[in-house]
Amino acid sequence: MSAPPEAADTSRTAHAPARTGGSPVLPLLGRGMVAGALGGLAAGLFSLLLAEPLMDKAIRAEEARSHEHEPAGGAVQHHEELFSRSTQHAGLVIALVVAGLAIGVLFAVAYALVHRRDPRGNPWPRALAFCAAAFCAVSLFPALRYPAAPPGVGDAGTVGDRQEMWLGAVVIGVLGMFLVWQVYVRLAARPVPVRQCAVAVTAVAVLALLWALPDNPDPVPVSATLLWDFRMLSLASHVLLWAVFAGVFGGLGLRALRTREPVTAGAAGYGSTAPVS
Repeated sequence: MSAPPEAADTSRTAHAPARTGGSPVLPLLGRGMVAGALGGLAAGLFSLLLAEPLMDKAIRAEEARSHEHEPAGGAVQHHEELFSRSTQHAGLVIALVVAGLAIGVLFAVAYALVHRRDPRGNPWPRALAFCAAAFCAVSLFPALRYPAAPPGVGDAGTVGDRQEMWLGAVVIGVLGMFLVWQVYVRLAARPVPVRQCAVAVTAVAVLALLWALPDNPDPVPVSATLLWDFRMLSLASHVLLWAVFAGVFGGLGLRALRTREPVTAGAAGYGSTAPVS
């Protein structure tokens, strides 16, 4: 004997929330790219308005030092820049937008992997926590070990070594944040103070491991005030990028969640019958 149509509809809709609760990867990728582009644009405009004047000042100081060290009566050779400063300014904004798009794709993939463990989680606090961890791993920890230096500072022969050291700091930061998250998850049954202390000790150990990397081989012959301002503005641009990214990614997640709720509620109510007195 076949089941009544009402029972068949109820059995089909009973699993509807489970199907609609998950978030596909493609929408997450689109959300990450939008958030990354806007975050990169905000960081690029911030750097263009505040950091670039300091860069121009550092370039002028470097040119003045090179003129001071020229031999007396020697021929001065001036090399024309390949790109003008205005072109470099536009390239800075475009480069940060492209970097934001790449960050958005990687972030969306990592978010999707964790999203599978708890598909019904609130997207807003999760986006904030993810972005905070990503900021520490990619921006803060490497900046503490290898602070940013103005352009034109350092030997051209050590550029490859400096890039490798910075990349090593990023890898240690990313793996360290993953280790911190694993410690937090595996100690879920322990009291909250124990979890927090374990997470703090793990983060300190990651920072200590960063100082095992070699020091920057090049001195930074600029004024302390200029160097401090440049490094603070560079770090502030990273903070702005991740703050905008977190707000846009989390906001789009809340919007997607609100659009799914009416569909889920309608699917759950379809086929229901009024009670018989």
